[in-house]
Amino acid sequence: MYLFDKVKTIASCDGLSAAVADKAAFIRLNSSEYVLFPGFCDVHVHFREPGFSYKETILSGSLAAAHGGYTAVCTMPNLNPVPDCPEKLRPQREQIARDAVMAVFPYGAISVDEKGEQLADLEGLAPLVCAFSDDGHGVQDAGMMREAMQRCRALGKLIAAHCEDDSLLHGGCIHDGVWARAHGYRGISSESEWRQIERDLRLADETGCRYHVCHISTKESVCLIRDAKSSGVDVSCETAPHYLLLDENDLQEDGRFKMNPPLRAQEDREALLEGLTDGTVDMIATDHAPHSAEEKSRGLEKSAFGIVGLETAFPLLYTGLVQRGILGLSQLVDLLTRRPRSRFGLPGPDGFSIWDLNAAETVDPDAFLSKGHATPFAGRPISARCLLTVYKGNVIYNAEDEQHG
Repeated sequence: MYLFDKVKTIASCDGLSAAVADKAAFIRLNSSEYVLFPGFCDVHVHFREPGFSYKETILSGSLAAAHGGYTAVCTMPNLNPVPDCPEKLRPQREQIARDAVMAVFPYGAISVDEKGEQLADLEGLAPLVCAFSDDGHGVQDAGMMREAMQRCRALGKLIAAHCEDDSLLHGGCIHDGVWARAHGYRGISSESEWRQIERDLRLADETGCRYHVCHISTKESVCLIRDAKSSGVDVSCETAPHYLLLDENDLQEDGRFKMNPPLRAQEDREALLEGLTDGTVDMIATDHAPHSAEEKSRGLEKSAFGIVGLETAFPLLYTGLVQRGILGLSQLVDLLTRRPRSRFGLPGPDGFSIWDLNAAETVDPDAFLSKGHATPFAGRPISARCLLTVYKGNVIYNAEDEQHG
């Protein structure tokens, strides 16, 4: 019996998902050791549909997630239409039901059209969404954020905030640091992130809202959230693989190095790693944000913000953190599975993935299943390869299919 025939036989066993729901299990097939993990969960992805299907679709995005070992994702609301009421959420829910190969949980918007001028229909959306966010935009008005938090507390829903003070951006495209000054770029200050986090933490303390901070990138953000947790604020946060593995010293004049927030200074990356190990940072999310090749071909200043990450997250983190002794393997799996599901109240994992942790490969964007190929990690050596992903008994990714074209 061939390797993948054996794996498929295992995948069909009803009890397997439950058996590995809380910890990794090791299996041996054909005298080679592979590792089986519960399906990963990413609470911050952009699948671009409806409205921007030339960048990504529910189908292409969920296939890319399956390639990365994920069986659950939460999709951000910067779409067209923006899901700020049940009627405008309906097209996305219909596309998810038709095309998703795994669990896809949509966000609802905090404000109408994510413009920060009027609150969305939070009550109508609450039963239909995983949480509320205006990702891509910080809520600029403190009074509006306070009211949103008060209503979300009453609804028992989480607010996941993109924290960015527009008054502090000044048209920047990368971090306001040494590299930007040396190359003549306008920078995005760290304060544009942490100042709004500071405001929101006060509001979360005042309202008792369950509050989550998206894609933190600065040392000040880590300190503020650590202090807030110690004082009893109901706050959690995420960071992304690129903020843990790269900093401004890795920048190149290429759109695949442009994301928001930007790659920060080395001391910011070190603070994030410390926050990851001491529990300040609760989970790792990719902020998978695909764009067309043309939109990412305009250099650092003019390219669209955003990179892809679902297909490379675990291999990069395993190679860059576990193999270097910064995190244990069980810690990394926890950050990608139990913690996001627990905080966001998501079911699962309802699936698993099987990995070869002795693979010797490089990140190859041409092998991505996502429509987006922009990654700052292109060509980077990795030591893990996904062989199979199963969701609710169905094989949703099989590396053998890729090999045989």
